Amino acid sequence: MSAAAPGPAPGDGAPRELTGADLLVLRALGLGDLLAGVPALRGLRRAFPRRRLVLAAPAGIGTFLQRRGVVDEVLVTGGLGPLHAKGSGHLAVDLHGNGPASREPLAATGPEQLLGFRTDGFDGPAWVRDEHEVARWCRLVAAWGAACGPQDLRLRPRPASPAGGPVVVHPGAAFGSRRWPVRRWAAVVAHLVAAGHEVHVTGTADEAELGAALAAAGAVDRCGALDLDALADLVGSARLVLSGDTGTAHVATALATPSVLLFGPTPPRWWGPAVDADLHTVLWHGDPTATDYVGDPHGADVDPTLARISVEEVLAAAGALLAA
Repeated sequence: MSAAAPGPAPGDGAPRELTGADLLVLRALGLGDLLAGVPALRGLRRAFPRRRLVLAAPAGIGTFLQRRGVVDEVLVTGGLGPLHAKGSGHLAVDLHGNGPASREPLAATGPEQLLGFRTDGFDGPAWVRDEHEVARWCRLVAAWGAACGPQDLRLRPRPASPAGGPVVVHPGAAFGSRRWPVRRWAAVVAHLVAAGHEVHVTGTADEAELGAALAAAGAVDRCGALDLDALADLVGSARLVLSGDTGTAHVATALATPSVLLFGPTPPRWWGPAVDADLHTVLWHGDPTATDYVGDPHGADVDPTLARISVEEVLAAAGALLAA
C-alpha cells in the first residue's frame, strides 16, 4: 500500500474532511476489544489498498495501532457520541456493535456506503451471539471481499522460541467479576519467586493496592508505571504472562508470548486466544455447551466460575509452559 498523506494530528480538534480516498472504521472500545478487531482491520486494508484507513477509536489505543501500521490515521473518539468528521464518497464500517448507538454516528458522516450487521432499517450480515469476536468481525468485512483470519492478530512474527525475560502477572480487570482473588495471585507469585523467576506485576495506577500486595510476595510492582507501548515491550520480552480475561491477555496473544489465562463469566470460545494454541493455556470451569454468558461480566464480585480455579491449577499450567 502506498503511503497516505498525513491527516490532522489525533486530538488536535480539527474536523476530519472525509473524501472518496477514505475508509472510516468505528471501534471505540478498550484495548482487548481493539486488538481482537485487528484481523478485520487488516482484511479491510488488503481489500481497499488505495484508501486511507481511518480508525475512530480512543487516542491511546488507536495511535498504538497506527504506529504499528495497522491503520493510517486515528479519528479520536472517547465513546459513541458524534464523530468529528464529515464528507462524501468515503466508505464506513461499523466494527463496534450492532445497533443505532454505533450505526448513527457513522451514518452522520455521510458515507457513500456503510457496512454493518443487520438491524432495524439496515441490511447486512446477520449478527450471531455465540461466535468468537475475531470470527465475527472477519465475517462482517468478508461481505466487502475483505479476507482475514486469526493469523492477522499478531503484531509481530511469532518468535522462534519464547523470550528469556520475566514472568508478567496482571491481576486486575475492569470489573470485579473478572478479578481472581488477590491472595491467590500472591500465592502464585511467591511460588514463582521461590523457584527463581523474576516476576513483574502490571496494572493501572488505580490498581496500586494489587501491585503492593504482590510486591509483598516478591514481585516487582509496575502498576501505574507503564504506558501502552511500555506494556507491550514488557509483554513482548516476557517468558510468560499470567492474566485474567483482560486487554493484557490480548497483548500476549498479539505478541505470541506464552500465557496462562483465567476466564470466568465469559466463555473463552468468544474471547480466548484464537491463534498459537500451543502457547496459551486457558483455565475455565464454565459450561462448554453454554451459548451465553455464564455469569455477569460486569459484576462487582468475583464470578463463581472464576473462583473455581485453584492456585495449584495456575502453577501447574505455568510450570508446563515455562518448562516447554
